[in-house]
This record gives sequence, C-alpha cells and structure tokens, in this order.
Amino acid sequence: MDSCPAEYVALALRLADAARPVVRRYFRTPIAVDTKADASPVTVADREVEATMRAILATEVPDHGILGEEQGRDHCDAEWVWVLDPIDGTAAFISGKPSFGTLIALAHRGRPVLGIIDQAYTDERWLGVAGHPTTLNGQPVAVRACPDLAHAQASTTAPELFDAATRPGWDRIAARVGRLRYGSDCYAYALVATGFVDLVVEAGLKPYDYAALVPVVEGAGGIMTDWAGRGLTIESDGRVVAAGDPRTLAEALAVLAA
Repeated sequence: MDSCPAEYVALALRLADAARPVVRRYFRTPIAVDTKADASPVTVADREVEATMRAILATEVPDHGILGEEQGRDHCDAEWVWVLDPIDGTAAFISGKPSFGTLIALAHRGRPVLGIIDQAYTDERWLGVAGHPTTLNGQPVAVRACPDLAHAQASTTAPELFDAATRPGWDRIAARVGRLRYGSDCYAYALVATGFVDLVVEAGLKPYDYAALVPVVEGAGGIMTDWAGRGLTIESDGRVVAAGDPRTLAEALAVLAA
C-alpha cells in the first residue's frame, strides 16, 4: 500500500479539528432539513462543515483534488485526492443520535491511504494511516477474532437501502449472522476497528461514504473489500464489506455470491 506523508496526516487532523465546532454548534438544535435529488437529507451543518474543510485545503494543497458529498468533484484526476463527507449519517444527526461522523480520507492514485472517523459530540476520533496502527484518541485499537458468521455481530445502516439486485445478498447474510444491529452509518465501521462489531455489509455507497473507513479498518487488522473481494478505490461500485476476521470475510463473500 502507498504511504502517506506526515504533513498530510497533520493536515487531515487540522480538517477534523476545524469541523468539530461546526458540528457541535448545530447538533441537537432545531435546524432546517432539505431533501436532495437522491432523497437523502442535508442541512446547513453538512454544507458548512464541508465548506470549512475545503477552504483549508484550497490554501494548503491547491494542487490536490477534492471529492465531497455536498460540493462535488474538483480536480479528481490529481495524484492526491481528498474525499470528504462532512456528516455521514445526516439522518442520525437530525434525529439527535450520536452515531454520525465526519469522514476525511486522502487517496493516492485512487487508493485510500489515510482515513479519519470523527465523532465530535462524543469526542472520539479514529485515525487510520497506511502502514501504521489505527488509533482511537491516540491509543491503538484492534479488531477481534470471529470464526464464522454464526458468531458475528453484524451491522448495516438500513435494509431498505439495498436495491433489488443487492437485497437478496443482504437477506442471506442477515439469516446467517449471530446478532444484527441497524442504523450506525460510519460508526459501525469504527466499531469493527475497535473490536465490538465483526461485519458490516452495505451497497449503494459513494466514495465519500467509504474511503475514510478503509484505512481505519485495515490499520486495526481488519479487511475491507467490495462484494467480489477486491480492494476498494474511489472508483469502486459502492458494494462494500468490512470484517475484522478474514474467516468471517471469506464466508460473507461466499454468501453474497451465492
């Protein structure tokens, strides 16, 4: 895997620090909610957090690309591309649930090499950097062993987010796992990295939904792939699997392919 220069790690942490006060200012306050073309919700918090991070990047690394959920693509053919989701889990955010997160990724030639999951309200920050252990608030974290799906604590955001092509695969997974929880968005992947969740399966994700998660999960000893077992890039098709144990991943991929 490509490495990530230390100055870019420091810059990513600056972005997360800048996002936090904006998130905290709006969380659990009465704010207007708009509906985007894809029927997903968006608020002033989403827009302001992304604008804050983009302003820093424009000053510090003007030659880098940016791919953000709210303001789209800018120079994404660059060697280095920042991938931003200002509030992953906006539905949770507007419901007052602290299971959302700010996602910050840096991709080198399309491959995520740095990822941050930042939960401003609970003061939790997961940092994953290629070649280094994932940390939670500066302390290393690790996935846990899980021998098979029958013993797995599994998660997905919501079953209705699967379409007609992918829902049968999810239904087969759901019937095989030991325990199942819904509604955690990016937080479920953070819990894979911290050893509390064993498997996350999702489809229809965009690069800003999953790019930051890859280094966090992998740096904790886990694996993230698409449904065919291929490594994820910012051009992947949005069907993702995250697992803490390769045995669980292998079984999950076989079930999805059945």
